[in-house]
Amino acid sequence: MIRKVDHSALRTNQAFIIGLLLLGFLLGQVVLVAFVAAVMIIGTVFPQAGLFKRFYQHVLKPRGWVKPDVIDDNPEPHLFAQGLGGGFLVAATIALLAGVGLLGWGLVFVVIALASLNLFAGFCAGCFVYYQLGKRNIPGFKVQPVNRPA
Repeated sequence: MIRKVDHSALRTNQAFIIGLLLLGFLLGQVVLVAFVAAVMIIGTVFPQAGLFKRFYQHVLKPRGWVKPDVIDDNPEPHLFAQGLGGGFLVAATIALLAGVGLLGWGLVFVVIALASLNLFAGFCAGCFVYYQLGKRNIPGFKVQPVNRPA
């Protein structure tokens, strides 16, 4: 079954993640890291509640500031990638609160780097991991990549 995913919503999500995490680092605000972690985890468990995607749907898209980019795709790998990033940020928050700043900010920058790779180069590392786990018949990783015409 071919489904559609609006990649503009995904890119908006990534832009918010990158921007807020960089701001958190520059201001030394662990609360921003925790906030982004919460938004990512909640948006993974309840996709319709994803705050940054809702901002796209209810503010950016209706005003024409960001145009939809709906393509054949599976939502599961993107949700997995978001959950994985959220997990990294939960670990980063714990490390930062425990006074292990190098580890905490290092994890934050891993998420920034991977979100940037997706936003600017179109490569979703979490999606790649999802599909690799599916190739190894790991339970829960059932969808296969969508073949798109070149």
